[in-house]
Amino acid sequence: MPDQLDTDVAIVGAGVVGCAIARELTQFELRVTLLEAGQDVGAGTSKANTALLHTGFDAKPDTLEARLVARGYALLGEYAERVGIPVERTGALLVAWDEEQLAEFPAILVHARANGSSDLRELGVEELYRLEPHLGPGARGAIDVPGEGLVCPFTTPLAYATEAVLAGCDLRRGTPVSSVSRLDGGGFRLATPAGELTSRYVVNAAGLRSDELDRMLGYDRFTVTPRRGELIVFDKLARPLVRHIVLAVPTKITKGVLIAPTVFGNVMLGPTADDVERKDDTGSTQRGLDYLRAEGARIMPELLEHEVTAVYAGLRAATEHADYQLRVHAPEGYACVGGIRSTGLSASMAIAEHVREELGSAGLPLEPTPGRPPQFRMPNVGEAGERPYQRRELIERDDEYGRIVCFCERVSSGEIRDALGGPLPAVDLDGLRRRTRAHMGRCQGFFCGAELAARLDSGAP
Repeated sequence: MPDQLDTDVAIVGAGVVGCAIARELTQFELRVTLLEAGQDVGAGTSKANTALLHTGFDAKPDTLEARLVARGYALLGEYAERVGIPVERTGALLVAWDEEQLAEFPAILVHARANGSSDLRELGVEELYRLEPHLGPGARGAIDVPGEGLVCPFTTPLAYATEAVLAGCDLRRGTPVSSVSRLDGGGFRLATPAGELTSRYVVNAAGLRSDELDRMLGYDRFTVTPRRGELIVFDKLARPLVRHIVLAVPTKITKGVLIAPTVFGNVMLGPTADDVERKDDTGSTQRGLDYLRAEGARIMPELLEHEVTAVYAGLRAATEHADYQLRVHAPEGYACVGGIRSTGLSASMAIAEHVREELGSAGLPLEPTPGRPPQFRMPNVGEAGERPYQRRELIERDDEYGRIVCFCERVSSGEIRDALGGPLPAVDLDGLRRRTRAHMGRCQGFFCGAELAARLDSGAP
């Protein structure tokens, strides 16, 4: 083993899973380096998630994914409450629209019980329409999934990364890894535009690029085929239409098109599920949006009477396998965390726990850091909680929280200032949006865009 390595653990990829792993490992006496190709954490697949807090009821039984989603659901629920990640416990209704879908219910319930979800129940047509009166005609029944909920897909990786940085993690944004090689005597050399980094252990959490990094180390076990999911976000005035997450009966390829509230007070319709060639193909398509509107008209016709606030598309790291591609190679200290699909948000803390346990068994010394963990709380961007502009005592202490910059989303100057400072400051407009909701409203920055750009350009909070 080389005498002087730059770090103990290098994590490649600062999506929600990579950030969760960094947070987990910085609870121990370790030097942890988190490398992200983009300009911010959670700015790739993680930011375009459907943002559901999954119980794991519909995961394939006896898979690693099923176990980790169920465990992660409990861990993230507790963590979110502690650090201020917005969560709404709406419950979900899985709706059958024909007899063939209705016939799938017994198997779905059996799988749910196998996954530890015993509180599901079938609903008749009358009760279904009482619970969701704005559903379109023709529903044949539903399964009530009371544990499903909503979680903020932006605040979650930001919270993990913030805690990791406060605990000493070396976060390097804008630092893509171009190659990884083994060192004589153990450990790894990672090449980046900023120079080389040597590490005893490497964790591959590179998301869409995880198969490429895996091949750099001589493995050829899976291929990531980007699966594009397009979504439509409707105006907040549509929110009273939807009380639950409205799920589709899943197929082998996709969980189908859903209609769900968001923690920001909007209503979301989507996603599509189209395999694409390029790993940066996040553009929306006319075909995809037409399909979503047709599905929306069938599921909830009144929804289409409302204004569209935004459309977006995300890429899921689909592989040819039905399970996560999570393997730890003990002798060399390499952990591959690949093929993590949309359930990775809910499973993130459990994936991190699993990786930590496996690396510990592989020889990673896990001496807990003495003292209390970093104490912090994330700013609330959720509509269900109290926002800064509503807090009189906060405004009396600092009137910047009473000066609104973004009127669509009611974002204050104080929130913009905080997002541009602190342990994990925003460096671009996208990062500012995800920390504050500014520029996310119905005018899409027409009013606030100039001030946001000026404050970003000034480089000062």
